[in-house]
Amino acid sequence: QGLLRSDSIPEVGEDAAATVGMAETLSEEEQDELRKELAKVEEEIQTLSQVLAAKEKHLAEIKKKLGINSLQELRQNITKSWQDVTSTTAYKKTSETLSQAGQKASAAFSSVGSVITKKFEDVRNSPTFKSFEEKVENLKSKVGGSKPAGGDFGEVLNSAANASATETIAEQTQE
Repeated sequence: QGLLRSDSIPEVGEDAAATVGMAETLSEEEQDELRKELAKVEEEIQTLSQVLAAKEKHLAEIKKKLGINSLQELRQNITKSWQDVTSTTAYKKTSETLSQAGQKASAAFSSVGSVITKKFEDVRNSPTFKSFEEKVENLKSKVGGSKPAGGDFGEVLNSAANASATETIAEQTQE
């Protein structure tokens, strides 16, 4: 019969009203015994807290004698944590996956670069570009005079600018 009781034992943090209702169902003797046990547990907690405080103080003294400070402890903790993380299977798998992805991306960028280079070569070898290049050469020879053929578009523009500046100076001196 006792195992099948309908009233339950209150969980930690349960409503105070539920606890009061439970206390009413306990006999005086059971309540006294529980109060004694409560006092004993509280006393043990107090003793353990004092022992812990003494141990922490002793620990601090030992660390001080060894010259270990908070920054060194933090470094050691971070190093140990990093080692723990890097030794996990998940980290190893992720690292391997990212490495493979990087290699694939590198290969893709390389092939894209090759394609772009090929396209530029195709454009440079196209009849339209050849015609444009010839026109630039003709303009260069007209503006620049007897310079050897070749050079780039920038040189042609500089030659044209110099010729224009020379003509402007000549006109100003005639006036």
